[in-house]
Amino acid sequence: MKLRPTPLAGLYEIRTAPVGDTRGRFTRLFCEQELAPIRRGLHFTQINLSETHGLGTVRGLHYQTPPAAEAKLIRCLRGRVYDVAVDLRMGSPTLLRWHALELAEDNDRAVFIPEGFAHGFQTLTDEVHLLYMHTAPWTPACEAGLRHDDPRLAIAWPNAVATISERDRSYAFIDESFAGMCP
Repeated sequence: MKLRPTPLAGLYEIRTAPVGDTRGRFTRLFCEQELAPIRRGLHFTQINLSETHGLGTVRGLHYQTPPAAEAKLIRCLRGRVYDVAVDLRMGSPTLLRWHALELAEDNDRAVFIPEGFAHGFQTLTDEVHLLYMHTAPWTPACEAGLRHDDPRLAIAWPNAVATISERDRSYAFIDESFAGMCP
């Protein structure tokens, strides 16, 4: 595994190196020892599979507030997505900045998103499956989100938004009083 820091501290692109032969490929998706430079003793409590249909669909931007703030390791198993993380950490020099990368079934990338970030994605193919590994269980009382079209974020989505849930569309825009959250 190769760990590539992004411009947002704590957010990493992870590149894996599959081993293949005439039978197919083998890819290590998680190795605590190899991810130790990011987080020693990284422990996941929940693994989820997200299936999204329709080119241009947006999910997010989601996060959990303390005491259930979570880190995520995300990999695309089918299709392609434009994956976005937004820094929400109080006092961070990159507060409200976002970083995106393309995750695809064939590009051997994953993204590690630490606590204190919102996450969302846009589908670049009609059928997408994302594998999510979480360091905290989903806690409905701590669930929160940002608007994908918030002008303070100015995310450059690659395609027009074709589909978005009512919940994701209903999040409020960030106001001037937002100072971030403590992960």
